[in-house]
Parts: sequence; C-alpha cells; structure tokens
Amino acid sequence: LVWAIEDCRHLSARLERDLLTAGQSVVRVPPKMMAEQRRIARTRGKSDPIDAAAVARAALREPDLPVASHDETSRELKLLVDRRDDLVKHRTATINRLLWRVHELEPAWAPKPRSLDVAKHQRILADRLAGVSGIVAELAREELSDVVELTGRINELERRIAGLVAQAAPTLLAMPGVGALTAAKLVGEAAGITRFKSEAAFARHAGIAPIPVWSGNTRGRVRLTRSGNRQLNAAIHRIAVTQLRLDGLGKSYYDKKKAEGMSTPEALRCLKRRLARVVFNHLTTDHAASATGLAAAA
Repeated sequence: LVWAIEDCRHLSARLERDLLTAGQSVVRVPPKMMAEQRRIARTRGKSDPIDAAAVARAALREPDLPVASHDETSRELKLLVDRRDDLVKHRTATINRLLWRVHELEPAWAPKPRSLDVAKHQRILADRLAGVSGIVAELAREELSDVVELTGRINELERRIAGLVAQAAPTLLAMPGVGALTAAKLVGEAAGITRFKSEAAFARHAGIAPIPVWSGNTRGRVRLTRSGNRQLNAAIHRIAVTQLRLDGLGKSYYDKKKAEGMSTPEALRCLKRRLARVVFNHLTTDHAASATGLAAAA
C-alpha cells in the first residue's frame, strides 16, 4: 500500500508524519501534476473527491515520485529559513512605506538604496526624524522602529541558521558559491537526501533536468523545465550565477558549453544540471557523516 499526497509544503506535513509513524509508504505528488490531471479528467471543477482522484492518477502514471520523509534537521532548517524569508518580506514592505513618508517630509533625507538594513543608516534617519512634528513624521518614526526590530530578528535567525547548517552540511557549505542561507535552503527543501534514488531524480525534483530539443536539425539543444521545486531551483541558480563570477570549474564548464555553440540560457541550464549533481553528492556525503557520528555517539 502506497499513499500519494499532494505536496502542499506545511499543509500536508502533519498527515505525512502520522502515516510515516504508522509505518506507511508515502510519496509526494507535485501540484502541477494534479492540475494537469484535473484539466483532462471527465469531471470538472475542484473538490476533495476530484483532487483525490487526480493525485491517484498522477501517482500511478509516475512511478518514480519523491518518497516522503521527515528529517528533523532539514525540517528545522526549512522552518527557520521560511520564517526569515517572511520577516524579510515584511521588512521590505515596511521600508517601502517608510520611504514614501520620508519623501513627503523631505526628499533630501532619503537614505541610500538598500541601506536601511544597516544600523548606521537607521541611526542617521532616526536623527533626522527626531523632533519633527506632524502625523507623517510620527508614522515614519514608528515604521523605522519596526524596521530596526525586524532587522534584529532577521540577523538573529541568520546566526541560528548559520550555526545549524555548519553542523548539518559542512561539505555543501564549502562549495564555491554556497553561503549559509543557500545551504540551509538546499537542506531544508531536499527534506532528506536519501529519499532520492539518484542524482538524476534529485535534479528532476528540482526542475533542473533540461528537456532535449529533438525536432528538425536542433539536436543537442535543451530547453527550460518549468516544473519541480522552484525553491531548490532558485537556490542552485544562485550558486550558478555566483560561480560564473569566479574562476573555477563552474565557469570553465559554462565557457565550454558556450564554445560548443549553446546560447547563454542553454549553457546556464547545463551548468545548473551539473551543479545539481554536485549538490546531491555533497548532501549525500554530509548525511553519511552525520549518520556515522550518531552511530558512534550511540
């Protein structure tokens, strides 16, 4: 018996944990597969029975779907990274409102772009707003106070994430172009690297496996994959873009693909596919080292 569950991030986590605790086998169905099944089904609309049938059909059609697992370390990192992302979005919205107030009060007081997450520029703006009368200045001071508070919470989360990821994925963290937040995103979204049977399955789950173009005389070209986990895809994309600015294997591989006649997007897709393999190997190495350490401690 295999349970197929739509991969709804936090919404399906409790159901998955209960099934796994009961010793059941669970696979995750990407929402995009369900949407396609609903589109071609005889029944129209969206309801629980229709969704259940769409999940079942997708699982039967795709035998190699990712297996559900709940690794505590990866789950903790995912929750912390998601929380930081939410706070960053909240801070960005608050900063935008604050800049409107400042522009209304005195355009010359506007801070440098992307500088209000730095304590120095926060103090400069606070000094300028101090003592200014009126409701606009009052709201600006309150919003600046919110920005300062949010920045402190974001920085505290970043320090906590950096400490956890240094223990969970030291090999991945040493990879060129990988910072603490990117490594934490990879560990959290992978949700246990052992649930993937191969690096190809991991690349496909991340939406990084390029689609070959075979029509006409275009053999050898690849096109973009729009499916998969977009968070994993974005993290590996950041690594690729960073490595293109560095002298190393990543840039050499990219230049080689360009020399073969590939366009810039195609060469970047090939580099991301190669990096997916490297990331998978590093995550596998870190998991094995962690398992060995736990066994030795026991």
